Amino acid sequence: MNLSLTQGLNREMKSSPLGKMSSDPSICCIGAGYVGGPTMAVIARQCPGCQVTVTDVNGDRIAAWNSDELPVYEPGLAEVVSAARGRNLHFTTDIDAAIRGADIIFISVNTPTKQYGVGAGKQADLKFVELSARRIAEAADRDKIVVEKSTLPVKTAEAIGRVLAANTRGHRFQVLSNPEFLAEGTAVRDLLDPDRVLIGGERTPEGERAVARLADVYAQWVPRERILTTSVWSSELSKLAANAILAQRISSINSISAICEATGADIEEVARAVGMDSRIGSKFLKASVGFGGSCFQKDILNLVYLCETFGLREVAEYWEGVVEMNRMQRRRFAARVMRSLFNTAAGKRIAVLGFAFKKDTNDTRESAAIYVCNDLLAEEAQLALYDPRVTAEAIANTLNAGAGSFEVCASPYAAAEGAHAVLVLTEWDEFRGLDFERIYRSMKKPASLFDGRNILDLRALKRLGFEVHGIGRTIETS
Repeated sequence: MNLSLTQGLNREMKSSPLGKMSSDPSICCIGAGYVGGPTMAVIARQCPGCQVTVTDVNGDRIAAWNSDELPVYEPGLAEVVSAARGRNLHFTTDIDAAIRGADIIFISVNTPTKQYGVGAGKQADLKFVELSARRIAEAADRDKIVVEKSTLPVKTAEAIGRVLAANTRGHRFQVLSNPEFLAEGTAVRDLLDPDRVLIGGERTPEGERAVARLADVYAQWVPRERILTTSVWSSELSKLAANAILAQRISSINSISAICEATGADIEEVARAVGMDSRIGSKFLKASVGFGGSCFQKDILNLVYLCETFGLREVAEYWEGVVEMNRMQRRRFAARVMRSLFNTAAGKRIAVLGFAFKKDTNDTRESAAIYVCNDLLAEEAQLALYDPRVTAEAIANTLNAGAGSFEVCASPYAAAEGAHAVLVLTEWDEFRGLDFERIYRSMKKPASLFDGRNILDLRALKRLGFEVHGIGRTIETS
């Protein structure tokens, strides 16, 4: 981790108002993934009076959290974990013991899009959420607060409450919604200094007490004015709405990038002009090969299904268009690569730099690189891939070689050796400083370079001899 981030974390931690609650709760989180692990690590670090236990059925994942090679890469995360692990942060596969020992139980399990039955391709699959609720009901030895941390459809809290109530042995449960608003690559910063913490609960005395108990945990380092309380339903919908609107901005600017390429306008100049409008702002106006990650597409499709369920056909079509625009951007990028290769990629080596869906993470879920690579593999391309954080196993698990082939290389220079084209598909900082003259000399000619993230100086690359291609940019305007 770089020095400035380390210093920033230390300042955040040292300046946190760690006043003790009248009774610090013990906390358990079911699910040790990208959300549960980092969130609990920061809570443990910022709330030394709370005992925090993270539990999961995946023994290998828990073992990794207990090692020096964490299963999740985030800048600053290793330092946060090491500061609290063994003191008040624990990782275990003993789910029942973790439930019994907790006053507050977070559910942070996977909620993938259903691939079967009713709602396939759109509806969230809640089987792991239901299983967690049933496990809590079976193992609980006293009253508990249960917190939805996973991104869930509206009214899921009601379903969790029904499962808990139907299986209780006289214990009472309050179900809260506390959605995460983390951006991978900045998750630790987002947790230490959040824009807001959202907590939804029932509008009853018991529900309000539960909300206050959870709010007191966050208040040990988050200013009270940033802790928002709503109804459960508003909280659940706010998470879906936030991701849908952010993805909408990306799809919007990507649609304009296609017009830029057709007209000779420069998307960077257009985005700058548009972003200076105070009504719009500049965030999420970066054109690219397309958005990825575990949330945006899944949450929009979940919203589409919700709209269809309530008969809001026009609203569903509106949001489905955001996802379709993202798919179009990926297809359009692969098609441009094919045109530069004289419409045949058979037997040609193509270097792919970056496989994670964004920099500073090892997460590949819904990465644009997967779709671009699979399109090229279907054209019998020979791909040479490099990513500084994604493992060869993770890459292999997502690609369909088909008639093509792929290899994972140890460096960007090894990937580019003998390649007909280089594709930059993740905005890793190290790609900005590569020796592109060396890369050009090692490639077949004509050598094409496609900047799918608009992070490179196309004019400088053109002077080296590359045939260059950006997103929404032409060489005349770049």
